[in-house]
Amino acid sequence: MKVDRLMSIVLILLDKERISAQELADRFEVSLRTIYRDIDAIDLAGVPIRSTPGVGGGFEIMPDYKMDSKVFSTADLSAILMGLSSLSNMVRGDELINALAKIKSFIPADRAKEIELKANQIYIDLSQWTGNNNIQPHVEIIKVALQENKLLTFEYIAHQGNKTLRIVEPYQLVMKSSHWYLYGYCQNRNDFRLFRLSRMSGLQILEDTFTLRDFQKPQLEMEDIIAVMQIEIKIRFHQSIIDRVLDYCSYENFYSDGEEHYIVSFPFIENEYHYDILLSFGDKCECLEPLHVREKMKRRIYDIVSIYES
Repeated sequence: MKVDRLMSIVLILLDKERISAQELADRFEVSLRTIYRDIDAIDLAGVPIRSTPGVGGGFEIMPDYKMDSKVFSTADLSAILMGLSSLSNMVRGDELINALAKIKSFIPADRAKEIELKANQIYIDLSQWTGNNNIQPHVEIIKVALQENKLLTFEYIAHQGNKTLRIVEPYQLVMKSSHWYLYGYCQNRNDFRLFRLSRMSGLQILEDTFTLRDFQKPQLEMEDIIAVMQIEIKIRFHQSIIDRVLDYCSYENFYSDGEEHYIVSFPFIENEYHYDILLSFGDKCECLEPLHVREKMKRRIYDIVSIYES
């Protein structure tokens, strides 16, 4: 039972006159059983919930009930403010501003300074240092399409630079490993697809709406797949790039090789992305083994040299 879901349910009930258990279950992507347990927990916490059976029924907070600001602890309010503030760096809109204002209204004056201090102890900035300037506008366009159930069209640049014009039913905005993705039903492919926002151009909302389909969330947890595909290669690198290698390996696994070099087992998948990582280390890194990876690195380096010699 997650505290953040309970708090979200309370805020929804404060904002709506009545909402059904099924609507709550769909919104939070949990079972009806979980929602009923959540409602019981909220009721036990002192927020009086009334249940109305039948068509048009649902849950609602008893009329004239006023939320006691003490329902939320200092840690609860700090965590909520931290999350909303961090998200507002990347996802802008009146809904986030309103949510922040509502949460701040629960903060007693005598605890305001303490809660502000705790909320600022961890700062998460999802915005990019540099990069594609279209990401933020794309996020805002997709948010509107999601809210209004409208089709999106865009040109998509896929593997090896292949360009295709897509018409997509949007279902989710996803952030994974610092990159934004759109998960939606592609009418060109007649299937659900995950599209990286940085690879879109000419993104537009169409006037046509669509009927929501049954869908499963995209498979984003890759641990099992990576465990099968990933190998360990041995690299030797200069100390000047130790900070970059630390993005992939822990310092405890480094072994000194002379005064200025280290050797480490480097996690590697045999695809273009990981070969590009090794190439990005330039002349400060050498792949020692396995031999076939070393040979492929040599061929890539020769190909690069041939471009500059021609």
